[in-house]
Amino acid sequence: MTEDSARTPASPATTTAEAPRTVPALPRRLAQPTPVVLAGTGIWLAGLVLFAVTAPGGFEFWTCVAGFVLGLTGYGVFRWQRNASRRGSRGAWKGLSGLDG
Repeated sequence: MTEDSARTPASPATTTAEAPRTVPALPRRLAQPTPVVLAGTGIWLAGLVLFAVTAPGGFEFWTCVAGFVLGLTGYGVFRWQRNASRRGSRGAWKGLSGLDG
């Protein structure tokens, strides 16, 4: 255990000035959240159907119901915010208007 008065080693100083790296933008197909959200919601729907047949009313069934409903709700909020961004609303998220054409 170190004492309060003990010093920690200093970080090594950089002797050369490094230029900041520029990070390239993601390709458009990787930046679109819609396919991911819809695929996840579809997987919850598939689980809901599976457990509606095999274990209706069980814990797994209700978990899939909650996942599906939350997926639909989240997608609805996403669409609502994206449309508000396209309209130019002040409270909307910025940078969404270019997604999903």
